[in-house]
Amino acid sequence: MLKHFLPDEQVQDIFSIRPGYLKEKGIKAIITDLDNTLVEWDRPNATPKLIQWFKEMQENGILVTIVSNNNEKRVGAFSDPLGVPFIFQARKPMGRAFRRAIKEMGVKKEETVVIGDQLLTDVLGGNRNGFHTILVVPVAQSDGFFTKFNRRVERRIMKFFKRKGLLEWEEKK
Repeated sequence: MLKHFLPDEQVQDIFSIRPGYLKEKGIKAIITDLDNTLVEWDRPNATPKLIQWFKEMQENGILVTIVSNNNEKRVGAFSDPLGVPFIFQARKPMGRAFRRAIKEMGVKKEETVVIGDQLLTDVLGGNRNGFHTILVVPVAQSDGFFTKFNRRVERRIMKFFKRKGLLEWEEKK
């Protein structure tokens, strides 16, 4: 059961994920979380660096869909100016939103990575549904109300994985 919480890869941030690397792995699409994965949970808009990242993915033919447990107002306000498709109130780690995302992008799960900052939602949901998962370090040290509980549970799981040498995890500096 614990293996469902173990990401396939871990990176410092979203910017460590490059289109060339994804294409080499046969990846055509990204399902990404929003809050504390792309931007801080309380930042309303994308940063210029993130806008450039989205542009590079698009220029390389890599589709991106934001899949978030947050509400339509939050996710839409962030995604619409970027022209990035999104699914809100995704109920991750349940699989329905992941399946909907790949159907809407017209790709297979083997051609898709799931990127997020939480083991209990993004990684668990991606792994349980057969996706390649990439864990990023949260971009903010603080979290929204519901995420705080998840983080306490995650810390215990991460300590176990670190002791076993299965996970290298570094907080933002």
